[in-house]
Amino acid sequence: MAKNLVIVESPAKAKTIQKYLGNDFEVKSSMGHIRDLPTDKMAIDLENTFEPTYVVSDNQKKNIRELKKHAKSSELVWLATDEDREGEAIAWHILDALGLEEKNTRRIVFHEITKKAILHAVDNPRSIDYNLVNTYKARRVLDRIVGYELSPVLWKKVKGAKSAGRVQSVAVRLIVEREKEISSFIPEKSYKVAAEFSNLSGSLIKADLDKKFSSKDEAIVFLKKCINAQFSVSDIKIKPHSNKPKAPFTTSTLQQDASSKLGFSVARTMQTAQKLYEAGHITYMRTDSVNLSNQAVTHLKTEIENRFGKEYFQTWNYATKTKGAQEAHEAIRPTTLNKDEVGADEAQKKLYKLIWRRTLASQMTEEQVEQTTVKISISNTEYNFIAKGRVVLFDGFRLVYKTDLDSANKDELPKFNIRDPLHYSSITANESFTKHTPRFTEATLVKKLEELGIGRPSTYAPTISTIINRKYVVKDSKEPVERNSESIKLMEGELIANNVTEKVGHEKGKLFPSDIGKLLTGFLVEYFELIMNYNFTATVEEEFDKIANGNKQWNEMIKSFYGDFHKKIEEAKLNAKRTTGERILGEDPNSGRQLSVKIGPYGPMAQIGTNEEEEKPKFASLLKNQNIDDITFEEALNLFNLPRIIGKYEGEEVVAAIGRYGPYIRHNSVFISIGKEDPLSINMETAIELINAKKEFEKNRVINTFDNNGKKIQILNGRYGPYIKADKNYKIPKTEDPKNLSLDDCMQIMKKAKK
Repeated sequence: MAKNLVIVESPAKAKTIQKYLGNDFEVKSSMGHIRDLPTDKMAIDLENTFEPTYVVSDNQKKNIRELKKHAKSSELVWLATDEDREGEAIAWHILDALGLEEKNTRRIVFHEITKKAILHAVDNPRSIDYNLVNTYKARRVLDRIVGYELSPVLWKKVKGAKSAGRVQSVAVRLIVEREKEISSFIPEKSYKVAAEFSNLSGSLIKADLDKKFSSKDEAIVFLKKCINAQFSVSDIKIKPHSNKPKAPFTTSTLQQDASSKLGFSVARTMQTAQKLYEAGHITYMRTDSVNLSNQAVTHLKTEIENRFGKEYFQTWNYATKTKGAQEAHEAIRPTTLNKDEVGADEAQKKLYKLIWRRTLASQMTEEQVEQTTVKISISNTEYNFIAKGRVVLFDGFRLVYKTDLDSANKDELPKFNIRDPLHYSSITANESFTKHTPRFTEATLVKKLEELGIGRPSTYAPTISTIINRKYVVKDSKEPVERNSESIKLMEGELIANNVTEKVGHEKGKLFPSDIGKLLTGFLVEYFELIMNYNFTATVEEEFDKIANGNKQWNEMIKSFYGDFHKKIEEAKLNAKRTTGERILGEDPNSGRQLSVKIGPYGPMAQIGTNEEEEKPKFASLLKNQNIDDITFEEALNLFNLPRIIGKYEGEEVVAAIGRYGPYIRHNSVFISIGKEDPLSINMETAIELINAKKEFEKNRVINTFDNNGKKIQILNGRYGPYIKADKNYKIPKTEDPKNLSLDDCMQIMKKAKK
């Protein structure tokens, strides 16, 4: 055994750190948290100090025995968990669970896994920061109290609700309120006028009128005036302008850019960044600081000047606007700045490249542009056409980091002089409509939570995963719809009217509240306004910061919260009405019984009849694109036409229906999901295509089957590639050809996976 035992959270991190330490050090992993609150009871001393009772996870007992054995034979134990509050808590749990003595224990922290950083940490150990531990404890206890006291109330009072949480419920509220805003939005129409002019030398210029018309008649009056009008350049303004680079990445800005530029979900971004960090490629990925170390800036200077020239380097100091940001930390940056491509897979390579570009750009010179504005006067009106253009004089940071520019003002304008006469080629008035505020994406939700001071870098990804997994929110896309608009064009003195059909309303990867999410939010706002209040949730984070700085006792904070909260719980138990979100639509024309929609055992459903009647009610699930708030009487009634016989294929009936997991067709006892197809209108042609596709998939699904002492082991083609199916599913390494694997090969793959 080595003299020194170093304990980190993950095997990948352990493997990287082991490379940098000599034979006197042995690096082991705690495999994350080794203790937590039990799942079957509150485990908080609510009567006295609010002290939590932790238990060792069942899957950690063997690991703890191993760590204890290594610790006993080591002279010193080094706790090298992450530098944030969560990491400090893991270090404290290890210290306590292993029964370590503080005199033989060292706490070391680093924000990057490089040899220099690790050795520096070993040379500068400290003791456990109990202020940070207490902050973690306060967060965990507060969230446990809210979850464990509130969730049983929801099970009884809100149909379909699984749980509530201090941050997750506020996140759902944001999405629900945005949806209400969109539902009540009434688009306003106007007519925008655009023109194309040429001067005597034939140079063309496009310009927009500085006035929008509220009606078609007003637009036509203006266009008629233009028939005999004289146009000329009345003013030219040329202004130099510079654009500064953005700060290096924090957790939330990385999530936002990875979403918009790479299409990554918040969870995927964090998983990929974690792997890059543990492999030593980037600094710690949970941070709200935009700072760079002096050493990093020095290295950036060398790298930028060597790659692009001295004129491209410029030092910038950034300050975060995030409430309660921990400025002592560093922003996310590469650990080795001369490497512009690293990573074990494509996702890691793409994310690393994004981080590398943003880091370099943050210490590069401004983009220098020249903006030109040309005003074109109209002889018989007070309005003017305005043309704008830009010329890039020096690209600066945009050499490495392209950002989205407005589509306007990109082009260089031709040379014009004041009083130059212009001739119009065409002047067009296009009907346009205002747009509603966009729905949240994962990234824009993170941005909003950060703006409000709700949550911290470590909470964004799990919060979003939770609200999606609990089906309070659906991540979905909205297909575009056709909209007709009018266009009136003036050409050669004549007005030409056209109807234009355009596709609008397309949304991809947006967050939509489910019916259960809306119902839950309404209940919580009515009975637990305190925890749903944005200011309260942000204030809690400020309280946590005070505890972290040693300026507040953690259990005093919990005590001040618990009294009023518990009182509200008891009031809700007594007074809150059970809600299913029921909406009565009318009477079924065939039976005269009530037709309604509400939340049922498996989600939103339509119901004919009531539970009080002798005859049992009839039920039908709502389709994926339907919701309780706006489904019509006819749409709800049509649901009872399911199951629906579409026709016959190969002698067997083809039936369309909706099940627990969505719409499907059934043929010859085989169930086939129909995705976004409507079971009420799907035809035989489409149904046969789906049936044949399913048959083809099943035919190619089984690659091989083995008998292992009476137990079947199969190699199958799955949704994410070939895998082994035995007691559970096992991933096949990419280096292996599934078709050539023997039973022994499968057993070896399974054995390694279990280890």
